[in-house]
Amino acid sequence: MRIVIKVGTSLIAPEGRIDTVRMRALVDQLGVSRHEYLIVSSGAIGSGMANLGLGERPSSVPLMQACAAVGQSLLMHTYEQLFFGKKVVAQLLLSSDDFTSPIRHKNLQNALQELVKLGVVPIVNENDSVSVRELVGAFGDNDELSALLATTVQADWLLLLTDVDGFYMPDGRKKPRLLRTVRKLTPALEDLCDGKGKLGTGGMRSKLRAAKVASEAGVHVAIVNGRHPHAIEWAMERKIGTYFPPKRRAR
Repeated sequence: MRIVIKVGTSLIAPEGRIDTVRMRALVDQLGVSRHEYLIVSSGAIGSGMANLGLGERPSSVPLMQACAAVGQSLLMHTYEQLFFGKKVVAQLLLSSDDFTSPIRHKNLQNALQELVKLGVVPIVNENDSVSVRELVGAFGDNDELSALLATTVQADWLLLLTDVDGFYMPDGRKKPRLLRTVRKLTPALEDLCDGKGKLGTGGMRSKLRAAKVASEAGVHVAIVNGRHPHAIEWAMERKIGTYFPPKRRAR
């Protein structure tokens, strides 16, 4: 199977510093000998903040660019260490133009196809240090990017890993209940979403929209708690988290 995994800032750099223990636990779950993986990784700005001595997420775009530039190299170094002896990794920094321009999109498809054929694990992120449109919300904190990537490579699964168990539905005076399956995303469901995370920029609303884009393109999608010790395997086999069934893919 071909699987796209999006890992949020809340897992990679929850306090503005890369959590290598958490990242190793996720990488160790990958069946690299059985499946093809592409990873969409947030966390560049968060990890860059720590090295630059910043306690809060920057509000100015130039400072966010600087954090992204510093943090991205730290992030890739961490992935290279985690995959050492298992797989070769490659870095791809993308902008929205890579999906809207027919020529650039075709070039991206060719590059990804070749990398996957060679057994490489692409590590994908927004090009935050250069393309400021991504910083001000063009992709929605890598959620939309992961959906576009999953569609581009015709992935079987898109797993959106976050720090909650899935999408919770308010239930009057009772505790919110976890929605196990969403067959159709409606504006009413989107309106139930809370705000954004402390360091990330997307939040649950952008994850729902990403799930809609990918599932309508024929991809199985799940929003799953990345802290679960079997998050990746059980998301696909046991449908833990919130599952979005695919619509029939046009071949």
